[in-house]
Amino acid sequence: MQNSLTFPNLLDDAALLSLEHQLHLEEVLGDHSWHVDLQRQHFEFTGDRTITCTGLHLLGSAAPGPGTWLWAWANQSGFPPAVAAMSARLRDFGRQYGIQELASPEVPFSALPGSPEEPHLVAALLTEAAKAVTGHWTSYNGDAGGGTRAAFLVEHPGFRLPPPEPARVMRVIQQAIMGLTLTDHRRALHSYAVKRGLGAEFGADQARLTGPGFEAVADFDVYGRVAGIRATMSSPQGS
Repeated sequence: MQNSLTFPNLLDDAALLSLEHQLHLEEVLGDHSWHVDLQRQHFEFTGDRTITCTGLHLLGSAAPGPGTWLWAWANQSGFPPAVAAMSARLRDFGRQYGIQELASPEVPFSALPGSPEEPHLVAALLTEAAKAVTGHWTSYNGDAGGGTRAAFLVEHPGFRLPPPEPARVMRVIQQAIMGLTLTDHRRALHSYAVKRGLGAEFGADQARLTGPGFEAVADFDVYGRVAGIRATMSSPQGS
């Protein structure tokens, strides 16, 4: 039984549910622009309609010059405490579990999995870990000037996911397996199933996920990676 927690564990725990939330966010926003006023604690999207976020949390920023991520709690720019409070919560979690990526005020790009060089990729990694810890699943990262990317967790009733729908769940699973860098496929699938309220049965070579109107069976190879997935779909009423 695993008695430690690592940064890659957090990335796996967040991967699929985060992906589904970001796909949903894209659909809600469409073509849009954004504006944030940290002093007023105001974050707004404008497009076909205006969405004023009901919650705003600045996590930090990834700057290409120093090649580092700087957590909001460690930034000397004088943000309102409430804006940076979530990042401080992550710092405390990192200290508790010995996860230096969360506990250190500044994190070199090279210290992260895959040694990403692009600020938006760095921001994405730290944001994914933050989601797994905080349970806030919708994020946005944007250009803060000079190539720096600022990462936020944002809240609004319209960002909440609808109930699981067969085609949508399968799209998320397949897109994650094919497009995301997962350290532990089993962990990632199990985390998604539990957080999404799906049935989950895991054996030595297979995982069976079930929900309203669908059943998916994933086969694992000798390395524990998903080698194939088969799905059966029907209406929730079985018609």
